[in-house]
Amino acid sequence: MNKDAKFSIRKMEIDDLSEVVFLEQESIVAAWNKEQLQFELLENPFALFKVAVAETGTIIGFIIYWITFDSATIAQIVVKDEYRRQGIATALLKTMIQDCLDKHVRLITLEVRVSNEAAIKLYEENGFKKERTKENYYPDGEDAFYMMREVY
Repeated sequence: MNKDAKFSIRKMEIDDLSEVVFLEQESIVAAWNKEQLQFELLENPFALFKVAVAETGTIIGFIIYWITFDSATIAQIVVKDEYRRQGIATALLKTMIQDCLDKHVRLITLEVRVSNEAAIKLYEENGFKKERTKENYYPDGEDAFYMMREVY
């Protein structure tokens, strides 16, 4: 494990797609496929992607979110297993929050699996609050917490 991960965050480019697809399928139960990710990246005018890139040039994490008018929704935050608990997800989230501030977004929302304790902790530490539970939200039947945070 690399305890002192040095990384930068930048906008995702089309050349990053294969690495992001691999990372997504390695990390998420109901992963999006390449076509879905490519559509979001190239065709959806509301979708924004940021990637965390290690010094080696390898993508070690990403965030996907949508901004529509004065609200935003986090679709996914993924960090490569061996880079977790090193502040990468927090840095991606803070980059997204700053983007929302710059674009005058008032509210950020998300859904998270009730079993994903690490993600719930990350969100709560960054000002998100559980608003309600969405029953059977995921394809496998798991519930989700609907969380939100105001942007100041």
